[in-house]
Amino acid sequence: MTEKKVVSIENRIPKLKEQRKKKANKRLIFYLVLFFILIMIVLYLQSPLSHVKKISVVGNQFVEHDKIVELSNITTNDNIWNLEFEKIKSQIVSHEEIKDAEIERQLPSTVVISLEEYVRVGYVKENGRFSPILENGETLDKPVDVPKGDAPILIGWENSTYLSEMTSEIRKLSPSLSQQISEIHWIPEETNPYKIRLFMSSGQEVIGSIRNFSEKMSAYPSIVSQLEPDQQGVIHIDVGTFFVPYEQEEKDEIDDQEDETSQEGEGMNETEG
Repeated sequence: MTEKKVVSIENRIPKLKEQRKKKANKRLIFYLVLFFILIMIVLYLQSPLSHVKKISVVGNQFVEHDKIVELSNITTNDNIWNLEFEKIKSQIVSHEEIKDAEIERQLPSTVVISLEEYVRVGYVKENGRFSPILENGETLDKPVDVPKGDAPILIGWENSTYLSEMTSEIRKLSPSLSQQISEIHWIPEETNPYKIRLFMSSGQEVIGSIRNFSEKMSAYPSIVSQLEPDQQGVIHIDVGTFFVPYEQEEKDEIDDQEDETSQEGEGMNETEG
């Protein structure tokens, strides 16, 4: 029994040595590969291969690509791995039309800047030109001759306080509804300084109030859906909600004028008497 055990151990020793040798070789190969990978990484980081070669800007509609690149301060001499994204973001959002920005690497050498611009809620007409109003209430000092049609035109808004309230209400509207508004006129009265008149792209007019405008205006699609396709007139949403065809509106205006003339005539007669 003893001799069999000794022979068995002696037979196993060469196999154990071979296994250890293979393990040592594998470990050596692993460390050599790791070493060369580290060397390659260092060489890559120190070479122009790691430099920014392209800057892609997405999501911009009004701010030009070159302006965003200028604000970012990223150049083709910058290492793509050494970019300070938070610093770049703060530089970009300093632009008055940029609401938010995200920066990411797109290997091997591209930087992607994704933008969210402030929505333009309207254009104020001044001296025959139109200045954009942003969703944050700021009016851009960039007047244009012709608006793009992406937001309503605001006419007659000399008072900045009422204008600010109006833009705040417009921001609450759904994009699909605000895009149906062509013009918003401020027509204050002595008894109601908040009165406004809207001209819709469908040909309808809307009389309303700045206060609770977004809430009241939400009923507009429902009202229009109940009208005949060729029926146009004035939709009142200030006190109650009702529709008056243009024919009736014109008749009411004539009657009002006649009443005013009659009252003036009676007043003159009393004075003469």
